[in-house]
Amino acid sequence: MKGRGKDRTMLVAVTGTPGTGKTSACALLEGVTVIDLRKLAEEHSDDFTYDEKRGSLEVDPRVLKRFLPRRTGTVVMEGHLAHLMEPDIAIVLRCSPKVLGKRLAKRGWPDEKIRENMEAEAVDVILIETIESCKKVFEVDTTGMKPKEASDAISSIIAGEKGKYRPGNIDWSGEVLDWY
Repeated sequence: MKGRGKDRTMLVAVTGTPGTGKTSACALLEGVTVIDLRKLAEEHSDDFTYDEKRGSLEVDPRVLKRFLPRRTGTVVMEGHLAHLMEPDIAIVLRCSPKVLGKRLAKRGWPDEKIRENMEAEAVDVILIETIESCKKVFEVDTTGMKPKEASDAISSIIAGEKGKYRPGNIDWSGEVLDWY
């Protein structure tokens, strides 16, 4: 935690592969400030390059961090780069790759991008990055959760729940074997 007394700030990263429920869950959080990192990057898009092939901004987390507004209290940074923003704790939302693929298809994503994200989720890309860059990491399987349930899980972690959401308990390897 940064600061002291009433000015103390706790930075919380809610991260995960696109489609795991970050935005929906964070929209329901109460008593915290939520910063949508995708919107923040879009507001400062002139500072990043646009990848025409992938149809997305190439965001440098070190540059994005400069644009974070100063806040006190609990600040939740929401987005798939949140774990790279030096949070006090990081919460990785996870989702079955099969379900994730369906969610991204509903968004109209191209098949190639859907497959890339399903594979990233299956092999724990964001979880591994988060463990490598953050000291306190938790993971929540949102596969069968409604957004309110995911939001409640995030709130309980922020409030101090430690054991129930330890990383390393989610394994999609059996699902991946069905792909071949």
